[in-house]
Formats: sequence, structure tokens, C-alpha cells
Amino acid sequence: MEEIAPRIVPWARRHGRKGLPWQQNRDPYRVWVSEIMLQQTRVETVIPYYQKFIDRFPNVCTLGSADQDQVLAHWSGLGYYARARNLHRAARQVCVQYDGVVPTSRDALEQLAGIGRSTAAAILSLAYEIPEAILDGNVKRVLCRYHGVKGWPGKSNVQRQLWSHAERHMPDSSCREYTQAIMDLGATVCTRKQPECITCPLENSCVAREKGLVEQLPHPKPGKTLPTRDCSMLIFFHCDDQEVLLQRQPEQGIWGGLWSFPELQSTQQWSKLKEESALPEPEQWKNIRHTFTHFHLQINPLYIKLRRPPKPRIEGAEWVTLDTVNQRGLPAPVQRIIQQLQQGKSI
Repeated sequence: MEEIAPRIVPWARRHGRKGLPWQQNRDPYRVWVSEIMLQQTRVETVIPYYQKFIDRFPNVCTLGSADQDQVLAHWSGLGYYARARNLHRAARQVCVQYDGVVPTSRDALEQLAGIGRSTAAAILSLAYEIPEAILDGNVKRVLCRYHGVKGWPGKSNVQRQLWSHAERHMPDSSCREYTQAIMDLGATVCTRKQPECITCPLENSCVAREKGLVEQLPHPKPGKTLPTRDCSMLIFFHCDDQEVLLQRQPEQGIWGGLWSFPELQSTQQWSKLKEESALPEPEQWKNIRHTFTHFHLQINPLYIKLRRPPKPRIEGAEWVTLDTVNQRGLPAPVQRIIQQLQQGKSI
């Protein structure tokens, strides 16, 4: 099997992506932020979030010293919020343990929250020109096809094969160019659907191309039906003060650390709230379906419009004005409801 670096690096110089914002400054912190954001998220989605995030947190210690609410507010809408919490935690680790300098060893990087082997390697190769092989989704696809590796890439035995190939192909020099090249090849040519094999610099030695397996490789993850969970959210809106009632979610929950509407736990809870605060009957808004990796969430929004005190109190919840609510980290469905309230609409 031929080495691939001598072919894909010249290809990338002519055809690779060169206008991405994180390519303009190979500062290790900025490379790190981009790699975390790009996990499970498309490039075109990440770009505006990345730019806004870097403008607000231009270096690792600015991020490390920020409040979690500020960090999550600048992440709101990207999803997979554990990434933001881990990035924030790791930034604090770097400021305390390494005086604000992102480590130059893979072992040290992998000790930081949220950084695995491939992310550590990407930081080292792209920022520090250290020859460490990466294995993100695009690279897995290229290597699966080029070497004809069968099986779902998430399985441990398939992972071992792919890491072996990735390490073998990593050159000792021009490692930044090579890493960017193989990512670009997977993102723009060796795509999941309708790959452009005739323009690929590896076409003449690709096993999948030779054996007619391009559409079959990599093998998909075995499918399963996602369960559905239901919840009712109480959308308390005080018209006179233009405030909504929000509750911070537990750190270990699906929206850990974010602010959401209180959830109705039982009819007894509603009866007690209604009695204590003389609440009107809620207005039933259209259900919202939100999909996570492992389940669907069916949200039943119950809108309660208030015009005079007393305002209901729920443990851990705070009244927040519509003018300042976007300064907090909000899950996407909650953002959607907030936007409707800011526009004076119902769902």
C-alpha cells in the first residue's frame, strides 16, 4: 500500500480549504476551540459560533476566568453542551497548571477535560507541527475506503485498525499540511454521500474504489429505534415586567448548567402553585419535538400569562427579563420559545 502524504499534500495546496477562520491563526488555543466545536457539528454551522466565541474569549485565560453562564450563552444553539463545560474546565486547568500555555505533549493534553486522543493530536500537529496522527470522522472515512476496512468505525477492533493506518501514514515533516489535507479530503472529496472519486488524488490505489465498495464503506452504526420521553414546561411570562421564570438545570443532566423553563412534575405541584399565586389556567401551546443522540424529547409547553403579583416561586428558579435572557445559556427549544415571546407571538 502506497504512502498517501506525498499525494494529498500537493493536492491540498491546490484544492484544500484555506478560508476557514481557525486557519488564519494557528494559535493552539484557537485550534483547540475549533476542534471541540467541530465535534459532531458541520463547518458551516460552527463558523459564526467560533467567531463570536473567540471575540468574547480571545485567549485561554479569558475563557478560564469567565463565568459558566457566559460560556454557555456563547455556546447556545451549538448543542452537545458538555463540550462547552469541559472546554471551560480545561481552560481553567491550563491557566492554573501551565500558566496559560497549552501543553505540547499528548499525555498532558489528554489529562485535560474533554480532550481525547484525536483532539490532542490535532492540536499538536496543527498548532505545534508535532507529528501526531488524528482520527476524526473525515479521516476515518478516508482510511476505511482507502484500506478497505470493514465494520462500524465505532467498534474497538475497527478503531485499532484505523489508528494503525493513521499512525503509519503520518509523515515526520509537513505534519500540519498533511493533517489539514486529510481532513479536507474527507470533507470535500471523500464525502459520506456521492464522493467525487474521479478528483481524488488517491483514486488509483483505493481499495474501496477498486472493489466497488465506496458506497458501503465505512459501515454505518447498527440502527436502533430511539425512545421518546415527554415533559411539560411551565412558560411563566409576566407581561408588565417582561420577565420569564427560568431554572438552572443540574450539571449532570441533558442540558447541564443551562437555563430552562421549570418542568411540571405532577398535577399536585400545579394545584399548589395555582392556589398560592392565584394563577390562571395555562394555555396549551404546540408540542415541540427535540432529538438527542439517544432519545427524542416531546415538550408540552404550558403558557401562563401574568399581569400582577404575586409571582410564583419555584426552588432554584429566577425571574429574568427578555432583554437580558440571551446572556444565559439556553437550550435550542427554550431559545425558540423565548424568541416567540420577544416577538409577541405564541407557538
